[in-house]
Amino acid sequence: MDGYRHGAEEEQRTSIVATGLTKRYGPLVAVDNISLSVPAGVVFAFLGPNGAGKSTCIKMFTSLLQPTAGDITLEGIDVAKHPHRARKHFGIVFQDQSLDDELTAYENMEFHAVLYGVPKQERERRIDKALRVVDLEDRRKDLVKTFSGGMKRRLEIARSLVHHPNVLFLDEPTTGLDPQTRRNIWEHIKQLNRERGMTIFLTTHYMEEAEAIADIIAIIDHGRIVAQGTISELKRRTKTKTLEEAFLKLTGKDIREEQASSVDRMRMRRRMHP
Repeated sequence: MDGYRHGAEEEQRTSIVATGLTKRYGPLVAVDNISLSVPAGVVFAFLGPNGAGKSTCIKMFTSLLQPTAGDITLEGIDVAKHPHRARKHFGIVFQDQSLDDELTAYENMEFHAVLYGVPKQERERRIDKALRVVDLEDRRKDLVKTFSGGMKRRLEIARSLVHHPNVLFLDEPTTGLDPQTRRNIWEHIKQLNRERGMTIFLTTHYMEEAEAIADIIAIIDHGRIVAQGTISELKRRTKTKTLEEAFLKLTGKDIREEQASSVDRMRMRRRMHP
């Protein structure tokens, strides 16, 4: 997908703005002075090799990690100064599953609603509506441990919607899922974007997913943004035919380490060379 789907008035408003964003761990620079602006109501894909800084950025955008330098605003709120206010405006689905398997789907949703201060008289209606969006309404009383991996992902997406966020962060939400389940999850996400005008900020290693769903793409490598634009713009800039080819041309073809993050590797080196 290419170009913007939403009206001019909405395009002028920004959901996320980062300026000079930097994160250091001692001598290691995980995120290096990046700046970006995400218009409201778009699907924004943040792509990069392993260890490029994607997850570190998302943690800073969502107040889970304090930046070493720079500023972040989300829906006009300074995230560092007002983290609790900012959290009311976004939902997040992490790479790792964070549901309680011993609770039902409804109980997981209810716990989240209480945590985010959803009024008691509103909770059941909002939970039922969110479960309908991801086709899990008929499984509301079932224990999560009986769910498949795809159902758990859909439940996590539903849970992230209960407090009515303006922005939804998705950090590699379909990793490890089969193609049919991945397709189903992205259909739900596109529906949310279309019907609610929700800003979607996603990371994925599946280039075809980003090419199919994203309005704007930013590519990060070694903690720096190396390119940003629509898919057509990135292809023209790199003189390539697919997003995957453009990505490889911008980031290189070297295999990156899968298991250890940059910080893990730095700690390992310190232990090996005291």
